[in-house]
Amino acid sequence: MSEQLVYLSREWSDQWLLGLQILLIVVVAYVLQRLLVRGITRLGSRYPLPPELLLPLRGGVRWFIIGGALIMVLERFGVSATVLWTAFSGFVAVAAVAFFAIWSVLSNLLCAVLILTVGPFRIGDLVELIESADKPVVKGRVVDINLLYTTLEEVVEEGTGPVVQVPNSLFFQKVVRRWRGTDLKPFNHNIHE
Repeated sequence: MSEQLVYLSREWSDQWLLGLQILLIVVVAYVLQRLLVRGITRLGSRYPLPPELLLPLRGGVRWFIIGGALIMVLERFGVSATVLWTAFSGFVAVAAVAFFAIWSVLSNLLCAVLILTVGPFRIGDLVELIESADKPVVKGRVVDINLLYTTLEEVVEEGTGPVVQVPNSLFFQKVVRRWRGTDLKPFNHNIHE
């Protein structure tokens, strides 16, 4: 019976000790981050540092201390920092691969938003993408603009030609020659806006 009481009291004291350690970690992390953020704020008021630098610096210090405190608390519960680091680095690697895999799609989406808001050309305009040294890549009348492609209808001397879908990002990588309106002659380069 006394062995059970000793075991229970030891278990309770271990739980109290764990709770006190966690509380101490949280309090020290809170005080440390408050002191460092206050110091950065004073540094910014003493020296002419731009707020665009101070705001991310304060946030970075805060998150660094919170992350360190979280790792220390998890170590108290028996979670290894090596396991956490391995899981985090694996997640970052997978996220980086996924980001690069969809980079062209995201680029075309952003360029579509820019085309629709800035308006470098409109539906009905005649546009020509030019490679270096004035070599045309593609030329045609804009018939559609969607989130991934701008559809050009190639204009030939007999009338209309095939339809070409150009990725929107190409309009920001190449030189674009544009004629406004629908009644312009397609291959007459002497026409000015």
